[in-house]
Amino acid sequence: MYGKEESDLKKYPIDRLRNVGLIGHGGCGKTSLAEAMLFDAGAIDRLGKTEDGNTTMDHDPEEIRRGISINSAIAPAEWKDHKINIVDTPGYFDFVGEVKAALRVVDSVIVVMDAVSGVEVGTELTWRYADEYNLPRLLFINKMDRENANFEQALAGAVQTFGNNVVPIQLPIGAEAKFQGVVDLVRMRAYTFDATGKKVEEGDVPADLQGAADEYRTKLIEAAAETDDALLEKYLEGAELSPVEIVTGLAKGVRAGKIVPVCCGSSTKNIGVVPLLDVIVANLPSPADRGEVKGVNPKTQAEEVRQAADDAPFSALVFKTMADPYVGKLTIFRVYSGTLKSDSHAYNANKGREERIGQLLLIKGKTQEPVAEVSAGDLAAVAKLQDTTTNETLCDAAYPITYAPATFPHPVYHVAVMPKSKGDEDKIGNGLARLAEEDPTFTFRKDPVTLQTVMSGMGDQHLEIITDRLKRKFGVDVTLETPKVAFKETIRAKVTAEHKHKKQTGGRGQYGHVIIEMEPLPDAEFEFVDKVFGGAVPRNFIPAVEKGMREAIAHGVLAGYPVTNIRISLLDGSYHPVDSSEMAFKIASHQAFKKGMQAAKPVLLEPIYSVEVRIPQEYMGDVIGDLNKKRGKVLGMDTQGNFQVVKALVPLAEMARYAIDLRSITQGRGTFTMEFSGYEEVPANVAQAVIEAAAKERKEEEEE
Repeated sequence: MYGKEESDLKKYPIDRLRNVGLIGHGGCGKTSLAEAMLFDAGAIDRLGKTEDGNTTMDHDPEEIRRGISINSAIAPAEWKDHKINIVDTPGYFDFVGEVKAALRVVDSVIVVMDAVSGVEVGTELTWRYADEYNLPRLLFINKMDRENANFEQALAGAVQTFGNNVVPIQLPIGAEAKFQGVVDLVRMRAYTFDATGKKVEEGDVPADLQGAADEYRTKLIEAAAETDDALLEKYLEGAELSPVEIVTGLAKGVRAGKIVPVCCGSSTKNIGVVPLLDVIVANLPSPADRGEVKGVNPKTQAEEVRQAADDAPFSALVFKTMADPYVGKLTIFRVYSGTLKSDSHAYNANKGREERIGQLLLIKGKTQEPVAEVSAGDLAAVAKLQDTTTNETLCDAAYPITYAPATFPHPVYHVAVMPKSKGDEDKIGNGLARLAEEDPTFTFRKDPVTLQTVMSGMGDQHLEIITDRLKRKFGVDVTLETPKVAFKETIRAKVTAEHKHKKQTGGRGQYGHVIIEMEPLPDAEFEFVDKVFGGAVPRNFIPAVEKGMREAIAHGVLAGYPVTNIRISLLDGSYHPVDSSEMAFKIASHQAFKKGMQAAKPVLLEPIYSVEVRIPQEYMGDVIGDLNKKRGKVLGMDTQGNFQVVKALVPLAEMARYAIDLRSITQGRGTFTMEFSGYEEVPANVAQAVIEAAAKERKEEEEE
């Protein structure tokens, strides 16, 4: 929680800001690297460890318990008169929404890679996400102190996967237990580290690394020279480029996305982190380098441009909303232009409403430090906004603008959630609504057919954490199960049915008599037609017949599912001048419907979804085979870059665990989307199992 004193972080001009995201595969050491960067910069005085649950960035109880990052976390570090906003992102697939939100607002990324494992699935995926936002990046080969660490092998994998613009600017001194420092290829100096990692000793390049250093430096100089015509001309004439010229060309190439510099180190041993901070300041872009920002005027729909400057009209994009135990709802944003002051107002351009801005806060892991104002390019937060949520733009009301939101993947894994205690249904709904505000990749809904509350997310681990938060924050204990499928029933034959409801109990009796015709109706769900002539059924009772039919189709005769694609015509009937009533005709309608359904060749229908699976070529056979096992119909295949897209129609009943199955088949490289296509008849063997299960469930309910 924040105290009364304002942050002692000084205000930095926009060209001295660096917003840097840490991305990569789960377990590659992003959080440990962030911790070491903060420690070396003096932002924290103790180096925490992920396994001990005491790092600055991983502070959620679930993160501490599981030893993994679940949320993106922010902390600022001051280094050589620059401010670096470090945004640490999760590496596990279930939390991709956090990565996407962070990448929308940073100006560059550090792709962290394990020196033992090399390029992993998460490395490739997050690299693609960085491509989507055209982000400059550098590669940090981490864990050089681990057994079997191999810089050359990891580098070769990166070059092969990501291209020849991946260029080392450092070489490791030693490896595994003997890893002790790095060689700076720009200045051709060696830097070794003591046990704390903070004390650095500069020296000559070790003799055994001189040959490799010369070779890699030549490649580095070539890459730097190619970014500038004057440097290239000088290089081609055989003149030596100075370290300043190399740094200038390198920075220009990195910021243009033409060079991906490679650094190395060990985040847990804090080796190579100090030089990395120098590289960030020297080579990665400031918000000013990224240039003007484009948006849309919400009133005119015309394109608007904002300069990344303090004196431009204020504008900011909200990229994260979270519930803080002390200050309540916390809205985290990136200022793109202008300045925002505490205790002021801002205009929500998406909703057309003004928000009161209270105390502005700088985020530092789980703590917040008050600040008087936030300027262009910086990241900050404010508590207790009334209407503003993730992906919305705050701005000056006189200069309205909306920015393009972060793009989030659609939820692909679904579970039904039920309270363990009766009476907690309302608490579940309220809790899930609050959690959905924080997480754009999480949704929930009440299924109108099965009446279950269905949660949707990115995977089993994602929804498991949602349920843990539901219990911890809102005191609701729940159980999860596979959602029921919203089957429907229909008929395949045209039939006539009749029922006479006649009951005499002393006094006024009951009498209702209907003759109906039922037939398939392919293009609509339900239609009621009045074909009665001559008053056989009085006009005032016909609405009761229609109402009775609408009630009856809610439960079919096979498994109790709603009936669709049916036309029911009232042909004839009779009435009693005293005993007939609306209720009697409704009852007669129900019974006639049941008789007709049983005679009209009823069938079960199941929802079919259009599925698109995006996979590398090598998994094509396995994925198609799996879809066939799931009763899928493969419609075709397309090529998208290095990926194949398989299009298929698959029954929803077979898709419950597909997010997990696809991840297993493709080692996490496959993704998919699905949307409702229509209903089709269920095969006889599957239908029988559904009907038996429904009968068993009805029996259990009756016994209760």
